Amino acid sequence: MGKLVLVGLGVVAAAVGAVQAARSVSTSEGGWSGLADGLREFAADVRSGAAEREEELRVALGVDTGTIDEATARDLLENPTAPRRGQHAG
Repeated sequence: MGKLVLVGLGVVAAAVGAVQAARSVSTSEGGWSGLADGLREFAADVRSGAAEREEELRVALGVDTGTIDEATARDLLENPTAPRRGQHAG
């Protein structure tokens, strides 16, 4: 029952926030087009950051240098705490 109350409060808070955001956007100079431009810019920044981080991870894992094959790298990402060859438990 407690989780249901928290979910309900979250839904109400999200609805209130959405209404307030809509009011502030509709009264601002840029209006909805300004919000859309801002969202596009934000999405471009997120994509750029994700690509940069992926490159950092590929270098750190040695995928591009042949130090580690792609399947092993994927296993490291999916199961980071699993024991590996050459590691000792404990």
